[in-house]
Amino acid sequence: MTHHGRGLRRLTKNPALVTQLKKDWRRASITAAEHAMLSYAEKLTLTPGAMAKTDVVALRAAGYSDTAILDINQVTGYFAYVNRLADGLGVPLESFWADVVEEEDL
Repeated sequence: MTHHGRGLRRLTKNPALVTQLKKDWRRASITAAEHAMLSYAEKLTLTPGAMAKTDVVALRAAGYSDTAILDINQVTGYFAYVNRLADGLGVPLESFWADVVEEEDL
């Protein structure tokens, strides 16, 4: 997960936000809609069997379209799937990610 921070910093151009998100996303300076999205993604990742229609309703109430909700769902599910595959097979990160991790810890 650590290596995603570099991409997020590049995308947002906001290293302080990335640090906040890594430390505790619930306390980060994000919008209510972003908070709703991350709450959904966390629940889908950690307790997928507990998902309910109300979770989708909450995203709609936060302003997300059905297309955006599908995107959030698919990206979350895809990353959970790929990370579980890699972890389950003991696949190490490529060697170049060690440099990225060191840069992020600066």
